[in-house]
This record gives sequence, C-alpha cells and structure tokens, in this order.
Amino acid sequence: MQYHTQVAIVGAGPAGLLLSHLLHRQGIESIIVENRSREYVEQRVRAGVLEQGTMDLLIESGVGERMQREGLLHHGFELRFGGRSHRIDLAELTGHAIRVYGQQEVVKDLIKARLEASGQILFEVQDVKLHDVESAAPTITCQQNGEAINIRCNFIAGCDGFHGVSRQTIPAVLQKNFERVYPFAWLGILAQAAPSAEELVYAYHERGFALYSMRSPQVTRLYLQVPPDEKMDNWPDEKIWQELHTRLECAGEWKLNQGPLIEKGITPMRSFVCETMRHGNLFLAGDAAHIVPPTGAKGMNLAVADVNLLAQALTQYFKTKQSTLLDSYTETALKRIWRAEHFSWWMTSMLHRFPGDDLFQQRLQISQLDYVVSSRSAATSLAENYVGLPMHA
Repeated sequence: MQYHTQVAIVGAGPAGLLLSHLLHRQGIESIIVENRSREYVEQRVRAGVLEQGTMDLLIESGVGERMQREGLLHHGFELRFGGRSHRIDLAELTGHAIRVYGQQEVVKDLIKARLEASGQILFEVQDVKLHDVESAAPTITCQQNGEAINIRCNFIAGCDGFHGVSRQTIPAVLQKNFERVYPFAWLGILAQAAPSAEELVYAYHERGFALYSMRSPQVTRLYLQVPPDEKMDNWPDEKIWQELHTRLECAGEWKLNQGPLIEKGITPMRSFVCETMRHGNLFLAGDAAHIVPPTGAKGMNLAVADVNLLAQALTQYFKTKQSTLLDSYTETALKRIWRAEHFSWWMTSMLHRFPGDDLFQQRLQISQLDYVVSSRSAATSLAENYVGLPMHA
C-alpha cells in the first residue's frame, strides 16, 4: 500500500494524536502509524495531571469538552512532612489551576476527534523504519496484517516515546544526550476506592516518598518510593496498603480509603534529554526527546508543549514556505524542557530518601520543605512551575 501525506507521525500517544489534530485544523494532512492496538493505547495508564496551558489548548482546539465535564479541577495540593500537612494554594498564588484527567482519557478524546474528521491512524503496524530523513522526501515503511506499507511525506514527527525508532534513526554520534538515573523507583497502584482527599498529597517520610492522587470519584492512584530493583512479588496488597497508611497519614482525622486493586506496577525513574530534536526533516517531540521523573507532573504536558510548537512551525512552512519556526523549534522547545527538567529534579530531590543519606542530608530536605511552606516567594515559585509556564505562541 502506497501513501503520500504532508506529515507522517510515528506514535499514537498524546503527542502524535494532538499534533495530527492541530495540523488538521490548519488544513495540513497527516498519517499516524502506531505499533500498538487502539484498545491498548486507550487503556494505557500514564500521566494524570494537566497544566493550565494544556487544558487551555485542548479546549481551544475543540477536544476539551469531556475533560471539562469529567476531569477533576484542583486549585492546590498538599505537602506532608514531619507529621503535618501544608497546602500549596495554586489558584491564590498564580491565578491558575491543574486538572486531574488521565492520559488515556486524553488519548480517547483525540482518537475520536481524528476518526470523526476521517484522519488516518494505522494501528498495529510492525517493523517501522524511517528512510531518507535528510532528504526533501523522507519515507516510512512498515507492515500491517502482512501487507507492506510505504508512506512518502515532507516531514516526519517522531512521537513514539523513549524506546521508539525515531530517535534511534538519528546516528548516535550526532545525538547530544543528557541523562540521570535515580536510585529508586515508584510502585504505583490504581484502587477501586473513593478519594480520601480533594487534592493531591505529596508526602516526605523517613521510610520514603508517597503520593496520593486520584483518577475519578471512584478510583484513586497512589505511589510508594521503592528500591530501583524491587520486585512486585515482594509487595502483596496488604503490605502496600500498610505502607501507604504509614507514609501518608498525619496528625488529625484524615484516613486513607482502601479498595480492590485494579492495577499495580513498578516504574523506574530517570531524567533524560536528547538536545538533537531535529535531524534533517525528522523532528522529535515528547518522550522521544525527553523524560522527566513524574514527581513534577511534567511528562505529558511537555509533550503537548512540543507539538504545539511543532504544529505552529509546520503551519508556517506549508502556508508561507518560510522555515524560521522549524529552524528555531529545537532551541525554543529546549528552554521549556530544561526548566521542566530542573523543576522535576528539584521536586524529586526534595521529597525522596536517597540511599546513603545521612542526618545532614535529611535536615537539608526538611529545611527546604519548611522554607517552601513558610515563604510566599518560595511557594509561588513552586506553584508557577507546577501549574505550568505559558505556552509559546
């Protein structure tokens, strides 16, 4: 099967789908290839916190109706340490908020919008390869149901995540990569339990970090810091709940609601940036170019910011034949990426126990937390980064 399109997109996650949607609104054709099934990408549980700018973009582009109706709007969150809870009032400090709305729900909304607009998404493709990306006519080849597919295009957008083929297509000697691997992981669960609090709770505890979140009025999402090589077999449900109670509960009447576990897993933690976000007519966006530890809730929001920039740049090119925004895409995107990388690293370093920490290091962390909750300037800095910096226009 032969196809020709203006932009070929690898990956049907939030980045690839939103890019295709934004391009469609400008009359630009695209085709998405995805190695997973539609059912898989619509059920894949990942991020759940949307920044103000992400919310605004989804609403402005016509795919935010269900998010507004079903998503949980939060005007603050809690920091817990030393047996006490402290609220960071995002709305009062910044005038903005965040919304809890699962990544899989964003994906469902975008797939629905693309299919209703007769957009082309090729699911369950295999052996995806990118060719001639330095030429004016790059191509993608793959297989679907045993049939060979060839897609000719003007540009390729690599939105296929950290382990995808897009970044691997760039010669290793040309990649400018930066990475930090953290000496712990997150054990995450989804529980059929009504939320115990109205907002997210970040807890610093002598036994390790814990996070309380939610996905709906019936489902909660919770995390525990564990060793990086921890095995799920070591964590029966009873032990998970016991540890969550220990790390999250503080002085007062607050109690954690329990319920049957829907899902559980262990996620390693790393920071990663590939500053080579363009190679010829191949552009990287989202997790293909950068990874952040989830403590700062930046992963999906960074991907959205990337494709918002890329959509503007491609629109300029196809409508005016000017390439100034394409040429500045990497430099502009990296400013936001490194700010989010720093914030995510800072939140991670402040809230987690590191192997070999002595009392000196622990006192530094407590001092930092005390400063954040007692200084309006420090709290405002945290809040501004958490709700997200303005989108580039």
